[in-house]
Amino acid sequence: MNGNQTLTMIKPVAVARNFTGPIIQKITDSGFKICAMKMTQLTKDQAGEFYAVHQDKPFYEDLTTFMSSGPIVAIILEKENAVDDFRKLIGATDPADAEEGTIRKLFAESKSHNAVHGSDSDENAKIESDFFFSKLERH
Repeated sequence: MNGNQTLTMIKPVAVARNFTGPIIQKITDSGFKICAMKMTQLTKDQAGEFYAVHQDKPFYEDLTTFMSSGPIVAIILEKENAVDDFRKLIGATDPADAEEGTIRKLFAESKSHNAVHGSDSDENAKIESDFFFSKLERH
């Protein structure tokens, strides 16, 4: 994996509200190519493993409960400058602070239920992609 890939997850609240299609459309309309995609449901332990970096933060318990509350869609995306461009596309964590037209502004319920995850660095994009996808599942 190189600096031209990132990982996103469409979170349980957005999947439940049937926003998967519109979110994917917005992503592909913004020039991202889908390299791998799957729908799955994380267990509480898997959510804890994925978000282990946050385990000492006060929101960790609520985050892992939320992320294991329903199906998610994990997607590896490719585009030049993927991590930074995707972070711009999704907007601020709190949809109230997100720019108009960003995914979180359009589809999020709240800061804690913000519709999508996006990797914050090339290093984390690789780690996060490896969490969800084997080499055989990537194109």
